[in-house]
Amino acid sequence: MAKRKATETVTNILVCGIGGQGVMTASEVLAQAALRLGYDVKKTEVAGMAQRGGVVTSHVRFGPKVLSPAIPAGEADLLVGFEPAEALRWCGQLRPTGIAMVNVTRQVPPVVNLGLFDYPAAPVAEMREAGIAVYDFDAGAIARDLGETRMVNTVMLGAIADHLPFPAGALKDIIVERFRERKPALADLNERAFEAGRQAAAKAKG
Repeated sequence: MAKRKATETVTNILVCGIGGQGVMTASEVLAQAALRLGYDVKKTEVAGMAQRGGVVTSHVRFGPKVLSPAIPAGEADLLVGFEPAEALRWCGQLRPTGIAMVNVTRQVPPVVNLGLFDYPAAPVAEMREAGIAVYDFDAGAIARDLGETRMVNTVMLGAIADHLPFPAGALKDIIVERFRERKPALADLNERAFEAGRQAAAKAKG
């Protein structure tokens, strides 16, 4: 994604995934970082049966003045896909110059297990065939290697850090501070997860 100056325009980030992956926490951290930097910020979420593995999406918008929390259709600058099939489902919301950051760890939703829908055979490949710039990597494996599978959301935030219109350190500081206040034993581990996500995204094909 070509960097756009948030002082001049609104940055739109769509986060999507499955219940339990930390989608809403990630969007909250993004919003807090933008607020700290003085942007006007608006955010909204949709959580469909999140406790049962349903779809979760969150819109985060920031800039000099944001009039609505919902990203207009086709205006997302960045799609943060915590699950590849969900990323495919929402990629139509990207603007032509937008990018998708996708965790390739599959988490099949209950509607697929119930036989109501088919899981796409190759969601990331379908996105690329549609002409979308996709950065894909296994955030789930990174979190497992660090010893805490619940850190996928921190890995994903690290992955998008260098595609935001503000310094990556501003986002990392928010994450580390949250853990130092609430779970200090996990602060350093989350900092490592954040940097691991940055490195993974830097190596991923866009």
